[in-house]
Amino acid sequence: MNDKEILRLTAIRDVCEHRIRRSDAARILSLSVRQVQRLVTRFRDSGAAGLVHQRRGKPSSNKINDSIRYHCLSLLNQKYPDFGPTLAHEKLTEHHDISVSLETLRQWMIADGLWVPHAKRKPRIYQPRHRRFGFKASTKKPAKVID
Repeated sequence: MNDKEILRLTAIRDVCEHRIRRSDAARILSLSVRQVQRLVTRFRDSGAAGLVHQRRGKPSSNKINDSIRYHCLSLLNQKYPDFGPTLAHEKLTEHHDISVSLETLRQWMIADGLWVPHAKRKPRIYQPRHRRFGFKASTKKPAKVID
């Protein structure tokens, strides 16, 4: 449980033990009195586990199937190994009729090691250019402009 859920648990437990009123718990939790009553009922039915979000630990309902992900990544490895996410997205859409969002494809490519984001790339090391011998910038006079 996180801090918010622990605060919720203590407030709901206090309501059940008649130490505070539902309206006080509503003010503490920034909820309505009706929502506090709903939480009290759920706490009495299933205990502290009833106050935790019911979808915790479950996959998203709009998650893309793993077979589609592996198919996309195998196509990228075979046919488009040096493409960036944008061009790879265009090729998958045009030639293979696979419609995956650009950001999803980018995250897949990063996780698979096919593409490295600009912020994570190693900087290029350039050889320093030394000054020419015998040249002083301060001794040079500016050219006169004639109107």
